Amino acid sequence: MAVPLQIRAGLLTLAGAAVLLGQADALQIIRRAVAADERNWRVARQYTFSECVEVRYLDSHGALKSREVSLRDVMLLDGSPYRRLVEIDGRPLKPADEKKEQGKLARITLERQRESAMARAQRMADYANRPEWQREAWRELPVAFHFQLKSEEVLDGRRMYVIHATARPDYQPRTLTGKVLAHLEATLWVDQQDYRLAKADAEVTDTIAVGLVLVRLAKGSRAILEQARVNDEVWLPRQIRTIASARIGLLKVLRIEQEFTYSKYRAVPAGLPVVSRIEAR
Repeated sequence: MAVPLQIRAGLLTLAGAAVLLGQADALQIIRRAVAADERNWRVARQYTFSECVEVRYLDSHGALKSREVSLRDVMLLDGSPYRRLVEIDGRPLKPADEKKEQGKLARITLERQRESAMARAQRMADYANRPEWQREAWRELPVAFHFQLKSEEVLDGRRMYVIHATARPDYQPRTLTGKVLAHLEATLWVDQQDYRLAKADAEVTDTIAVGLVLVRLAKGSRAILEQARVNDEVWLPRQIRTIASARIGLLKVLRIEQEFTYSKYRAVPAGLPVVSRIEAR
């Protein structure tokens, strides 16, 4: 039996309204996530952690050419981060390299203890401010993309909004970071309770020219971020994976995979003496 024209029109109107409502809800979720991330940042700065970086260089067929792995302890040294190299390719440093790292740590520690009040205030202010590209990314995120609420999922035992983001054709980038956003498509997982970004899977949809030196990031390059809730108070990165093909200059093509893994998060109480922050792993 044919559906009467009036009913079909009503159903189409209802469907259209549902689509628009989903879009509006998705944008509101993203705006809440932006606000939550700013609060989260202030807590995250007081954590130390271990950072393992694995870099894999591939040939034109995707086969592994070489691999590098480094492990660093990231501590708060008199109020701002210091990265200490502790392992290379899964092995402790050689005695000569370990001695260099110890000397470097001692030198930086002494420099920070002897710096003027003005220099220390500037260093602390620099650490209190987020990197410019992060501020730009979160500031422009709500206006750079068209958001659609696709589904709800459970991730690590927590309920998530799953939102698909596509670059808006009318978006006018205002920053260098914005120019990168204009060439991305992403799926975002946002925690329904904390409104924090738990996972992001972003892909380059068109070649991106990066920086003053001619570097072109190829279509299909991808980055995946995973975050986890720590101490019931803050969301911190667990893993970042990038798969990229880039042309440097006119000839050199670099195919690379990077994996950043974070662990051993520990909150550092405010006012802890410098010497207590410099610990063995």
